[in-house]
Parts: sequence; structure tokens; C-alpha cells
Amino acid sequence: MTDYPPAAFHFVVRFTAGWGLGDASFQEAGGIGPEMEIEAYREGGENRFVHSLPKGVKHPKLSLKRGIAGYQSQLVQWCRSVLEGGLSQPITTRNVTVYLLDQWGAPLRGWSFQNAYPANWSVEPFSAEKNSVAIEKVELAYAASRRTI
Repeated sequence: MTDYPPAAFHFVVRFTAGWGLGDASFQEAGGIGPEMEIEAYREGGENRFVHSLPKGVKHPKLSLKRGIAGYQSQLVQWCRSVLEGGLSQPITTRNVTVYLLDQWGAPLRGWSFQNAYPANWSVEPFSAEKNSVAIEKVELAYAASRRTI
């Protein structure tokens, strides 16, 4: 890395479905990174401290925000089929990769999310007091994640 620290605004999201760049353009990507679940254990007769034992790794949902897209968007169609389909059809999963890019557009760091699917699809509040873009938020649950770069 020649420019440290890297700028957080230059990133790209890619789906394995081969969706076009217009459907994978996001204002914000968050929820990246695993977290170790800890169980507190009090040892009998020892009151000075509590043991913190590792319980397992949990993954937060991958959160993607962008301006509200039309119904022709493949991401919108995917969210609708999963979240409004009533589980009448099997859930189609996708692999998603988020890349942090350098000033030339080359990946500095990457995170891969396997078997992701929409778990939440919401619209941020509308406000007559602001002049801002209407934003939709898609949260993706996934089976596993790993750093790719």
C-alpha cells in the first residue's frame, strides 16, 4: 500500500450472478468481519475475575445501502423472490465479494461471502426536512466469510 490509510469510499461489490455494475453500485457496505462469541465462566471460590471462554464465531449480516432501484433491478427481483415469495420456492443463494480499491481501481483488500441471501430489505425513513436520495438497505445472511486479499 503506497497510500496509507486507504480511502473507504472507493469500493466495489460483486455478485456471482454476473449482474451489471449498475446493479452492484452501493453507497455503503458494512457488517464486514467475524466476531468471537464469549461465554463468561465464574470459577468457584475465585471472586477476583471471570474467565472469558471462546464459544464460537458469529457473522453479522452484510449490509448494503444504495438509492432505491426500480423493479427491473436483478437485486430487487432477488430480494422480492426471497422475502415476498413466502418460501414457496427454494432460496437462491449467491456468492458476494466486497473489494476495497486503491486510487487506480486495483483491489487492496477483499472479503468473500458464501451462499448469501437477502434476510432484510428495508427503506430508510422519508423526511420532508431533508433533500436527500431515498435509500434502500439490503442485509444479506451468509454461510461463511473469508478474506480474499
